[in-house]
Parts: sequence; structure tokens; C-alpha cells
Amino acid sequence: MTDNERYLFDLQGYLAIPDALTPEQLVTLNSILDEHITSDCDADMQNHRFGGLLDWGAPFRELIDNGPITPYLELIVGARFRLDHVYLDVIRSGTSPIGATLHGGGHGFDPSQYYRYENGRMHNGLTVVAYSLTDVGAEDGGTGCVPGSHKSNFGFPGEWRNMDEGLQPIIRRVTGPAGTAVIFTEALTHGALPWTGAGERRTIFFKFSPHAVSWAAGYFDAGKYDGLSQRQREILEAPNARYGGRPQP
Repeated sequence: MTDNERYLFDLQGYLAIPDALTPEQLVTLNSILDEHITSDCDADMQNHRFGGLLDWGAPFRELIDNGPITPYLELIVGARFRLDHVYLDVIRSGTSPIGATLHGGGHGFDPSQYYRYENGRMHNGLTVVAYSLTDVGAEDGGTGCVPGSHKSNFGFPGEWRNMDEGLQPIIRRVTGPAGTAVIFTEALTHGALPWTGAGERRTIFFKFSPHAVSWAAGYFDAGKYDGLSQRQREILEAPNARYGGRPQP
């Protein structure tokens, strides 16, 4: 994480990281997803949310500790970050599976999703890595957010939350080609813009928390998965306050 990126994340609450997935990964991940869409979705579905991604095979489990992204998480969340929960959204037209409502924001302290800066370090609760499996153009839709809202002292105006009713000028589109990862703190006011692009929006969400914190009610069982590295097993641990020997960067 460069000094410029550190500045921008503190200022904006998010970063867009190009080439977080290789072309080979994109082909493999999309191929696996194609199979699940064929088996699990109706032909006329407009959007769908998949869970259980770690059961889909090693290509998805590789994202537990993804080389281009891990150094960012170590600085944004802390060296002992843990994987909190995962899912994948497919949108063919219109809104995401949870609608087009903006949510999050730094007003008030939420012990599971927050942003603080103290003693020369940023401290984040639940933090999202959203991988684009398809291109997201400037006017297609994709992620929308209010830069800087993770540090707001006032609540986001309720009448601005529904993006189906028109976008406010303060809402920024965060887009990029397939393979881009958008990293953002859940304390940021954000949401999925209505999709108007050609084809499907396909987005993998891996959400991470500090090692002692949980947002989701359920935890992963690393024993279910063959071939995990020791580091991946540590990242799948349930919340705990034990120091695991990984120094802070």
C-alpha cells in the first residue's frame, strides 16, 4: 500500500485495485459460476445471491489470502484479519438482491463496522473486498458510494438513500474492468447502483473483520477444506483475542 493509497483510503473510505484477479482466474471463476447459474437459477431471473463460495473449489478458496490484496488488508484491518462472510451477486438488470438503497456511514459508533485513526494507524471493522468478474463501465451501474462518509459526524439524509429515485451529485460511481477489486470499509455509505450495462454484473464479496470481531453470526470450519495453507486456516478462525504471531505492518 503506497503512501498515496493510504491517503486516499483515509480520505475516501475506499480504493479500487486493478488486476486483483489474473485473466486465468477470471476464466476459471466465471466458468464455475456459469455452472451454478445453470443449475440454481431460473432462466428469467434478474438478480441472484449465492452463498457457500468456499465449497465451490480451490479457485474460490484462493481468495481467502489473495496475494495482491492481503497487504492492503494487513494495513486497513490489521495483521490478524479474519474472513467474516462471503457471497456472490449476479445482476442482469436493475437492482441488486438487496435493492438500490444506500447504507452504512460513520455517524455513531458501530462495534462491528467502524473507522478510526489513532496513533498513526487506521482501524477498521468489517471491510469489503468486492471483485468484479465482468467489466463495469462508467455508466453501467456497479458500486456507488459517498466518499468520506465513513468519517461523517451526521447521519446520511434518508431522502437520498434510494438510488432508484435518482442519484445525488455526491454519489460516486466506482467502476473498472474485470479483475478490479474495490476495497472499502463498511462504515462508508455505499450500495449497488441499478445495473444498466450489457450482460451481467458478477461480483464476489469477501468481507473481513479484525481477529476479535464478528459481524456474521456463523463461522467457518477450516477442517472442511482440503489443501489450505496455515495462513488461510488462521484467516478462517472464529473471533478470538489470541495473538497469532503476525506482527503489525
